[in-house]
Amino acid sequence: MELNWIDWTVIIAFLLVSLGIGLRYAKQAGKGVENFFLGGRNLPWWIAGTSMVATTFAADTPLLVTELVAKNGISGNWLWWNFLIGGMLSTFFFADLWRRANIITDVELVEKRYSGKPAAFLRGFKAVYLGIFMNAVIIAWVNLALGALLKIFFNIPDNELLWWVGAAMLMVVVYSSLSGLMGVAITDFVQFIIAMSGCILLAVLVVGSQKIGGISGMKAQLPEWTLHFFPSLDFSSSSAAGTTAKAFSLGLGSFLAYVGMQWWASWYPGAEPGGGGYIAQRMMSAKNEEHAVKAMLLFQIAHYALRPWPWILVGLCALVLYPELPEADKKLGYVLAMKDFLPAGLRGLLLVAFLAAYMSTVSTQLNWGASYIINDLYKRFIRPEASQAQFVKASRLTTFLLMIVSLIITSQIETLSGAFNFMIECGAGLGLVLILRWYWWRVNAWSEIAATLAPFIGYSVSRYVFHMEFPDSFFLTIGFTTVVWLAVTFLTPPTDRAHLQQFYRDVRPQGAWKPIADSLQMPVENKLPVLFAKWGTGLLLCYSALFGIGKAVLLEWSAAAVYGLVFVAAALLLNRLLKQ
Repeated sequence: MELNWIDWTVIIAFLLVSLGIGLRYAKQAGKGVENFFLGGRNLPWWIAGTSMVATTFAADTPLLVTELVAKNGISGNWLWWNFLIGGMLSTFFFADLWRRANIITDVELVEKRYSGKPAAFLRGFKAVYLGIFMNAVIIAWVNLALGALLKIFFNIPDNELLWWVGAAMLMVVVYSSLSGLMGVAITDFVQFIIAMSGCILLAVLVVGSQKIGGISGMKAQLPEWTLHFFPSLDFSSSSAAGTTAKAFSLGLGSFLAYVGMQWWASWYPGAEPGGGGYIAQRMMSAKNEEHAVKAMLLFQIAHYALRPWPWILVGLCALVLYPELPEADKKLGYVLAMKDFLPAGLRGLLLVAFLAAYMSTVSTQLNWGASYIINDLYKRFIRPEASQAQFVKASRLTTFLLMIVSLIITSQIETLSGAFNFMIECGAGLGLVLILRWYWWRVNAWSEIAATLAPFIGYSVSRYVFHMEFPDSFFLTIGFTTVVWLAVTFLTPPTDRAHLQQFYRDVRPQGAWKPIADSLQMPVENKLPVLFAKWGTGLLLCYSALFGIGKAVLLEWSAAAVYGLVFVAAALLLNRLLKQ
């Protein structure tokens, strides 16, 4: 693909704006660790929420959606749409708790919630495991997606791609290490607007092209099953059975795994049950508890209901335009559409859109990973006596070093892909502990350690001894992990009573905390019914928006109107519940 001077002007202007934002917030970030990693806890809800959405929009996200649509139609997106159930749980059950905890990272919660040497060990282990290894592998995957995009855009040889990716990362390191989280969040806001504008423009151009003929022409050229919003249930099978020859179908076991268990039982980066990682970082950086809840609600609506439809439309059109693409390359239909339908000037804008998506993800990952290394390792165990200025200097250096580690892993990504998939599947069962540590006083550090290690054993046994496949291996791992961590919980002493009392005073959690509340002679309020009502109403709100927008996009106005009425009713009810 050739770029002219207009395209290059757009690209250079975008990079200069990103750098300018970094310089604008450099002084504020240099005031201390809290400013560098949490923006001084002063992010308004609309900045914090948009930053979360931008971070989850990586360079490979539209390609992934295109691949899902190519294989299983619109309903294939349920493989990630089901995560909304857990996301809305985090919105109403955990956002205010994270903000009240008054900590800098979610790993720091370990020692705020638990006591003793086990808590110290768990905090240090998670800082290294998440901050260095897991974080670098995630960045490496994002780097790989950008490399594939650049290869198609500029016909770059494979042996040169790492240098181009490294140049993009260096730009991210410059502004993110200068500005800290505040600059990253503001840049995310700008980058998200650019990225989504570009994706919407591409969808309009492709759908309106002569080969497609608008929405009606697209629908006329597609098999009916590709336009279904919901997978069919195949009760004769336990596994997913989607093919390009029929509508996406789910066996009963897969349905229960995806919709009934995965969102609360599994740990996965960016969607941890109960919130965690950079999602928790945004909640903790909000101005107050109300802003934390609103930021999370904005994130759920924008992430699930607003963002996917331009990608889905291009994915559907790609089925018509590029039917000859082999199964393994279906995701490239999105990039081919960019090459074939973008005129001069707009090519630069779409490349900027993908760069923006890439940079927003990587800047967050670098800042988040550095927060673990500095706050939970360096400050906690190595140099607790250092000054705030020294911590900020170390934070900026760590950001650069994480870039180097990520580039090294990027060069070896093929050898690590199996290990990464293994790590993800071995999170099954950990999620319940991450939820209950807020709502049950008896959970201790050993509970979380056991729940972290047990899935590796359960998964290995299910796959390599019993030769199970998903979802059967998933169920066995969850069951094994749950039995192990519950047994460990009751076989080990509880967290120190004074430590629990201080946690209860600071955070004021709901649930099974009566023994601790009674020991403090504090009243116990039961707000759980209201929280569950907010959760259910929030799900109704977001899913009705998702399907209503989809039906409107497909010109199915009657169904869109019904979903619209449900959305309005849910919005009114949720507004009333939030005022409580």
